Order: sequence, then structure tokens, then C-alpha cells
Amino acid sequence: MLPRRHLLAVLTGLAAAGCAGPGADLPLLPAPNIADYRLGAGDQVRIITYGEEQLTGEFRVNDAGAIALPLVGSVQAAGLTTGGLEKAVTTALTRAQLYRNPSVTVEITAYRPIYVLGEVNKPGQYPYQPGMTVVTAVAVAGGFTYRAIEDYADIVRTTGKTPTEGRALRSSYVQPGDAVTIYERRF
Repeated sequence: MLPRRHLLAVLTGLAAAGCAGPGADLPLLPAPNIADYRLGAGDQVRIITYGEEQLTGEFRVNDAGAIALPLVGSVQAAGLTTGGLEKAVTTALTRAQLYRNPSVTVEITAYRPIYVLGEVNKPGQYPYQPGMTVVTAVAVAGGFTYRAIEDYADIVRTTGKTPTEGRALRSSYVQPGDAVTIYERRF
């Protein structure tokens, strides 16, 4: 047992060191590695061609990975970033000899959905939001059930035509089209 004056010195030292409460000793999260988002089947984009109302609108990337533009036809979109699609649409408009120097902007209006399965209160399909993690996907699906393993999840992710499956931590980022499964805890 420490003498009273030593105990007081230790407690004062801990308070001065910033012992603020739960979570204070956790390390800072590293900055996320945000890669340019690649379009895929099911994404919806808004294409704005300045000065040309008939070429401005919302388009969905079809199962073949393309969008159908009026006066131009099919333009491949899957695998491209929004900047890449801007260039592809500009090239298509120039090749069709409709415009010499078109000004095109592309923005994503709706991402492919995610699917949350297993031990959540409301399993199902949900809209993806940029920056979603496993735990925020679970929150959207009504939270964990009392039987859920809360430390990790299973994710099936399709990149191109190849699905891959793996374990993900609560803080792992979810991508559009992912199927997240929360396992049941064994008692």
C-alpha cells in the first residue's frame, strides 16, 4: 500500500497526463486511403453538356457497363471514374461530329446499393453512402441483434467480374455492391 502522499502524487500525475476517460488511450485512426470511385452496373450518373439540354440528364449504367446517350449511342462507363466518363462522352460527341469542343460534367446521383445480411435487426438492401464502414452499414440496417458477433463481418465484393470474400473489421470501408454478413455468436 502506498503512503497517502504518494497515492495523491500518482493520481495528480494521471490527471495531468490526460486520462480523460473511455477511449482516450486509443491510437488515432490513420487517414483513409480514398481511391477514385469506379463506376459499375447500377450506378446512376448525371451528365451535363453545357448549352445542350437534349444531352443533359440522368443515366443508369446498364448490366453491360454502358450508358445510352441520345444522338451518340452507347458509351462504356463501367470501370471509369467520373472524370474518365467525362472524357469518354466528350470523345463520343466529337467523333459523332456533333460538337467541336463540348464541355461535359459528370456527377454520381445514386450509387449501387449494399446488402446487409445476418444478425442485424433489419437485413436487406440499402443505399450506399460514401465513407460507409461496416459499423455504419449495420447502423443503417437497424443495429446488431443480441446474438451478433460485433467485432468483424464477412464481405463479398465483386470487382470486375470476379467476386472475392473476406473478413472485415468494424472500421473497414464498405464499397457499393458489397454484401455484408454479420455472424451469429456461439454461446
